[in-house]
Amino acid sequence: MAFYKPERIAEITMETGVKKAHNSTMNVIILGFLAGAFIALGFLLDIRVIAGVSADWGGIAGLIGAAVFPIGLILVLLAGGELLTGNMMAVSLARFKQRISTIEMIRNLALVTISNLAGALFVAYFFGHVTGLTASGIYLEKLVAMAGHKLDDSFLQAFLSGIGCNWLVALAVWLSYGSDQMSGKIMGIWFPTMAFVAIGFQHVVANMFLIPAAIFEGYYSWGDYLMNFIPVWLGNFVGGALFVGMAYGSVYLKNSSSDQAVLRGERDAALPPSAPGTDNAQQVHSTPKVS
Repeated sequence: MAFYKPERIAEITMETGVKKAHNSTMNVIILGFLAGAFIALGFLLDIRVIAGVSADWGGIAGLIGAAVFPIGLILVLLAGGELLTGNMMAVSLARFKQRISTIEMIRNLALVTISNLAGALFVAYFFGHVTGLTASGIYLEKLVAMAGHKLDDSFLQAFLSGIGCNWLVALAVWLSYGSDQMSGKIMGIWFPTMAFVAIGFQHVVANMFLIPAAIFEGYYSWGDYLMNFIPVWLGNFVGGALFVGMAYGSVYLKNSSSDQAVLRGERDAALPPSAPGTDNAQQVHSTPKVS
């Protein structure tokens, strides 16, 4: 199983961010919808698995739920998807290294936010509410309790919780880029994702499923959700962009191969056509005489 060094992971992450920023609007919307739905399905699985676990199990129940939740991020990164929290790291890194513009970064994050929300709401309404998977009994009780716990946080608490969450989620994405095999990617994704869920950090896309699902059952309000969405979004951005993207980018991309290629291009362009060491001079030197 091959594993890339951090310098190479940083380059892969930056190039991925560039590609994401240049995706067409339709592709971003489709992939964003899928990613939001995948994360929601992971959370739905979490609730269905742990709702019936006895309180006597204590933290073990939370650990079990955290262990199944990563299926959502695995689907995003292996099957394909545009997930807001991952893009906050990769696309911001591309902007930090001046490979894309600020407008391109904002466009991508805005489109992915909206499309992730659409996918998560789809699962919350049609699978949770209409199908009834979170509409009654112990599943409704667990849903409402988990949503209420998220909403109980103050603005500052939700913001800081968002930082911790995407610090771990962005590291999961980072580690997945470090392997060229599916098994290695799954291992890299699984443990950091499980950690943020077990700790109880707030993930803006997971909350797009959890809190609206409770609202659809008559609990809480959209105003309550908005006051949670804003600080968690901002915290997730700081956690992914600053604590992972910019931190590693400032260390590992000082002399990246892409930067070196740009410098070589600028150097060669500054040389006269006949100067030794240029491509034109080498080509003339190596061309055989024709009699």
